[in-house]
Amino acid sequence: MKLFARVRASVAFLSLVAAFCLHSYGQQDSINTAAAISVVASTVPANGDVNPYGLVRVASSSGALAKGSLLVSNFNNSANLQGTGTTIVQITPEGVVTLFAQIDANNLPGPCPGGIGLTTALVALRSGWVIVGSLPTADGTSATAQVGCLLVLNNNGRVVETFYGSLISGPWDMTALDAGDRAYLFVTNVLNGTLAGGGEVVDGGTVTRLTLTHLNSEIPTLQAITVIGSGFPERTDPAALVIGPTGVGLSPDADVLYVADSLHNRIAAISDPVIRITSAGVGATLAQGGALNDPLGLTVAPGGKILTVNGNNGLLVETTPKGRQIKTAPLDSSGSPPGAGALFGLVEVPGQGLYYVDDATNTLNLFK
Repeated sequence: MKLFARVRASVAFLSLVAAFCLHSYGQQDSINTAAAISVVASTVPANGDVNPYGLVRVASSSGALAKGSLLVSNFNNSANLQGTGTTIVQITPEGVVTLFAQIDANNLPGPCPGGIGLTTALVALRSGWVIVGSLPTADGTSATAQVGCLLVLNNNGRVVETFYGSLISGPWDMTALDAGDRAYLFVTNVLNGTLAGGGEVVDGGTVTRLTLTHLNSEIPTLQAITVIGSGFPERTDPAALVIGPTGVGLSPDADVLYVADSLHNRIAAISDPVIRITSAGVGATLAQGGALNDPLGLTVAPGGKILTVNGNNGLLVETTPKGRQIKTAPLDSSGSPPGAGALFGLVEVPGQGLYYVDDATNTLNLFK
């Protein structure tokens, strides 16, 4: 484990890489409501892991990583037990699927309290490092959930270190600002007092910033970890395991971090996320209610518009930086109620469309 220290982060950066990085929808950076949905590939690897959560596009070819392919992390094992998935698959836009990583909880280079259950927290840096969150359980229920860790994998899918400690407690989602040899990770955490709450809402959810350096060396260095958001509502849930702050995305200028505050049914905004050295609490409310219905995955288009996917009805919602909801589109209508619990990770690729994982069908889909 690296030393956790509070330091002011540098604001210099070269490029933005987000776990949920979305680009323009045509000329208007908006949802194309006439788009069609197609299945790119199944996300189920040979070991049978299901429930795809995290999704990120590979920016640079390195080792086993192929530029332009998409990485998907699985949260459940073949028995469909939550918090037990151990695999990351790589899928090309043409639908060719390969196994990038299968993580063995008994063969880690550092602690990961509770084991392996890969979450939506997934980023791929240009230097070839892949970082994924783990919120593990022993039997798929919140009764056995533990705080987990962040796992750092090299470009061939091998775990080289773990980040863990009191400020990493159930890492649920993540985005990154990539500056070459330095990166800033923004992670939502959902197990701060949640288990003790026994299903009641606990205002303990946090957003932490991890500053990583020496990304071009043999192993990244965790230089600092800082809580920049706190007090978000979270609770255990028999269907979703845990509900709390989920999707995160940076504005194009990195001046604002948007957070999908699921239980308050809103999009929160945290100012100065890269240089902030104190918590902004639950941030300012950008939008609440309306078309939002348990927002989970979140991404920001280059023009600044925020896209979220609803956990309760399978809708994609577009919100302006001023908080106005301007468009919606259905991405999943399966189940009862339709679309409930199906959507998490999404990433848009110019000229191709919007890729998203659907854990109701265990597929990577394209909205085009």
